[in-house]
Amino acid sequence: MTSLLINKLAKLQNSVDNIRNICILAHVDHGKTSLADSLVATNGVISSRLAGKLRYMDSRKDEQERGITMKSSAIALFYLEEGKEYLVNLMDSPGHVDFSSEVSTAVRLCDGAILVVDVVEGVQPQTKVVLRQAWDEGIKPVLVLNKVDRLVVEMKQDPLAAYHHMVQVLEQVNALVAEMFNQEVLEQSSKVTQEKKNVEIGVDDVYDWSSGMEDADDSSLYFSPEMGNVVFCSAVDGWAFSLNTFAKIYSKKLGFSESVLQRTLWGDFYINMKAKKIYNGAGAKAKKPLFVSLVLDNIWAVYEAVVVRKDKERLEKMVSSLSLTVPARDLRSTDPKQQLSAIFSSWLPLAAAVLSMVARKLPSPAQLGPERAEMLLCSKTKKFSSLPPATQELKQHFVSCSPSGPTIIFISKMFPVARSQLPEHKARPLTAEELADRREVARARHAEKQQSEGAVQLTVEQMEQLTTREKVVAGVEREAEKEPEIAFIAFARVYSGCVEPGQELWVIGPKYDPAVTAVSLESGQVPLNCHVTTATVDNLYILLGRDLEQVDKVPAGNVLGMSGLASSVLKSATLSTTPWCPPFVPVVQSSVPILRVAVEPVLSSDLPRLEAGLQLLNQADAHVEVLVSEAGEHLLVTAGEVHLQRCLADLTEEYAGCQVTVSDPIVPFRETIVIPPETDMVNEVIQEEKPEEELVVMETTNKQCIVKIRAVPLPAKLARLLEDQGDLIKAMARQKGELTNKTMEEVVKLKKEVFNLLDTDERLQGTGDKIWSLGPKRCGPNLLINMTDFSSSEVWPGGQVARDNTDTRTDMESSLVQGFQLATMAGPLCEEQMMGLAFIVEGWEVKEAGEAGWGPLSGQIVSLVKDCCRRAFLAKPVRLMTAMYVCNIAVKAEVLGKMFTVLHRRRGQVVKEELIEGSSTFTVTAHIPVIESMNFGAELRKQTSGMAMPQLVFSHWEVVDIDPSWEPSTEEELLHFGEKADSENPALRYMNDIRKRKGLKIDEKLVEFAEKQRTLTKSK
Repeated sequence: MTSLLINKLAKLQNSVDNIRNICILAHVDHGKTSLADSLVATNGVISSRLAGKLRYMDSRKDEQERGITMKSSAIALFYLEEGKEYLVNLMDSPGHVDFSSEVSTAVRLCDGAILVVDVVEGVQPQTKVVLRQAWDEGIKPVLVLNKVDRLVVEMKQDPLAAYHHMVQVLEQVNALVAEMFNQEVLEQSSKVTQEKKNVEIGVDDVYDWSSGMEDADDSSLYFSPEMGNVVFCSAVDGWAFSLNTFAKIYSKKLGFSESVLQRTLWGDFYINMKAKKIYNGAGAKAKKPLFVSLVLDNIWAVYEAVVVRKDKERLEKMVSSLSLTVPARDLRSTDPKQQLSAIFSSWLPLAAAVLSMVARKLPSPAQLGPERAEMLLCSKTKKFSSLPPATQELKQHFVSCSPSGPTIIFISKMFPVARSQLPEHKARPLTAEELADRREVARARHAEKQQSEGAVQLTVEQMEQLTTREKVVAGVEREAEKEPEIAFIAFARVYSGCVEPGQELWVIGPKYDPAVTAVSLESGQVPLNCHVTTATVDNLYILLGRDLEQVDKVPAGNVLGMSGLASSVLKSATLSTTPWCPPFVPVVQSSVPILRVAVEPVLSSDLPRLEAGLQLLNQADAHVEVLVSEAGEHLLVTAGEVHLQRCLADLTEEYAGCQVTVSDPIVPFRETIVIPPETDMVNEVIQEEKPEEELVVMETTNKQCIVKIRAVPLPAKLARLLEDQGDLIKAMARQKGELTNKTMEEVVKLKKEVFNLLDTDERLQGTGDKIWSLGPKRCGPNLLINMTDFSSSEVWPGGQVARDNTDTRTDMESSLVQGFQLATMAGPLCEEQMMGLAFIVEGWEVKEAGEAGWGPLSGQIVSLVKDCCRRAFLAKPVRLMTAMYVCNIAVKAEVLGKMFTVLHRRRGQVVKEELIEGSSTFTVTAHIPVIESMNFGAELRKQTSGMAMPQLVFSHWEVVDIDPSWEPSTEEELLHFGEKADSENPALRYMNDIRKRKGLKIDEKLVEFAEKQRTLTKSK
């Protein structure tokens, strides 16, 4: 990019109304990066011939090799329309589900989004996810229907069939928008209904039963070509158009006004050329719609002439009739792609259509809106009016995007850049004055050399001394100059005020509360643990894709890069000049990191390098988690297999610079119990029922305390509810008396649901108000229920319990609860967490005195309750629970059978399959265990010759429906499975693998048949 254009971009940063911060969102392989190429080519960064092939925004080597985007990156573009200059900050984001956190970081900094949909595949799972992310952040989307060329070349559809297919895809996208809109309206109406309940209704009053849907205005939400928020394009062939493009062309030829054509080009309209009128009802009268006759027929004609018939004469006639200037070299080319690109880029240039829609339909930073400002500053658990007045005043600066207000910046992520690539370290072109000065110095040096009479000859010893001194000096300089090779740049946006290099700002942490500490910070005192520090901004940069360009000042409304914050900011943060600014609401992550591995260096001497490398990786990747286990292992937690491979490549090649060994995936399991099954493994009814000893009675070693515990499985819905509401339960346990009104409402709602679900089980009826604790970590999906005569503490906020201080059990209550927490944290099968259990304490006695010499009673009670819970657990039919992925596969019909074979081998279960209308592609949804998913994508592509593409997202926990200790016992089981149970027990295999990894005892035979070896040769 030329320095003249960079200066122009720096100037445009001051005109907020002409700035557009946008990101490109789509499912994987729907053409985001190819579309970005054409937009980047308008600024001369890359050649227009390479647009769609180069994938300029994919700057990583593995991105180019795999053909998918793995990180969000931004580029500033200049756009001129009708004499008005625009600065477009364009962000490209990944479509692969493993990198959905990168989409979240890009969406937070934008005001608008371009939603790209492959017109052949239609709406895919990740399309729904990214559209939901855009909706939740309150940004306005526009639609680009990409890969229209596939309808001609691959699907062989005629223009009319293609038109009907596009209408269906458009309806699919609008159905998603309608679903989200309805959900939001119903939520708001339910809040209003809650408020109305407190108002008394008189006899003559009429109660309003409406849901609010009738009054809600959704006219501007949907994608509609006549509104100008839809573009049809083919990024690979470099063309795009909106209805406005053809309305301008045909208004001159046909004599209709542009506004009439804009309204009628899309829809059930046809033209009567004799009457020179446009009528409705093209379908009923078997007429071609205007969109087909005036638009698609012409595009199809070009494809037919170039790709199908290869008729050069007809092509030349088309070019001359359209008055296009196409180089003769391109027309003579034997490559149809080059010919198409040359004709379409002259006739329907892609960048002009897309950027025109962006400039007209997407909002500027000055149109942020008060609702989004409140959403950024205040979390859903608080009311905006509950914030301090000084904090509420900041909303005006957000909405107006004023450069004169207090500086407020949000950093969505930190990204690594090689220090040599920073603008201050790059070689820059010399100015005319610098060239003249260097010329004078060179001439003076040459003159001195000419005047010198002769050189002095040095001895060998003097030469060695000089070289040794030079080596020592060079070594000292190298040590002094040794800096980390990687610099971290903050990917940020200025929401208010103006930021300059050298400016000192408050770095506000997520737990900071301005109401508590802002007054003391203004007076210059920084209290301990106030979650705020100060940092000085080093340099500011305009983001230009693979490059950065230094600037002196960045006003509000702009996206920028900032250096010098690596030591103050880990992943994301809020920066401000005023201590009254609250921390921004955290970026919502749509996927959960579930896949964890242990890493260690090949050479033990490289351990410090590995630790430093893991810290750098943790800062560079927004979605990775780096942990140290209790055993001292370094754990890496990632979103999926592709994400893990990228993290390991970065760790070994860039951050640590050493070879590492990686363990097999450490996939978490859960331990649970089930209702005794009625049928055995061959679906025969179990005849003999063994009497169960459910109630477990144990006493401490000093005979002072006796506990009676029974284990009961929780209803599946209740276990899932407690798992999903973990954050609310955690907040409930930490701040019982300090919950906001809205949070209290959610707690009351949760309490009611828990009570109702407990009452569905006969053994748990009426135990809702007797819940003693939840576990593990006091917020898990397991319950400890008190059915004794002891008055235990209340788990729900607001409950009052009369405590008997004379009861010796009062002081020991915490020990009993701690024993339950330890038991649920590590179950007896393989020391994994328990899930979906209720431990009912039916008796608890503590005597006055016991046998001496066994240590404090509190410690004995912890061990007793832990062992008692484990024994009660084992008294029931036990099962393992495995984490499950939901797997969405786009697969061609001819390899459907092979895909099912691979799924079955991995213990996958097909949930549904749908045929994409008008194509031979199926969309299959299946559930597959996370433990079985390693190399699943690679195997699937290999078996189906690349005709199946899986997307894996964590879904739920599922019971492995077989007892880990099961062996065939009945005649039918022995007949079906064999005496030695030849078919493997998957639950036992999972359990043994976990126990082996944790160093626990395994009941496994190393030598199964120990017969004496027979010697072949006879001894003489």
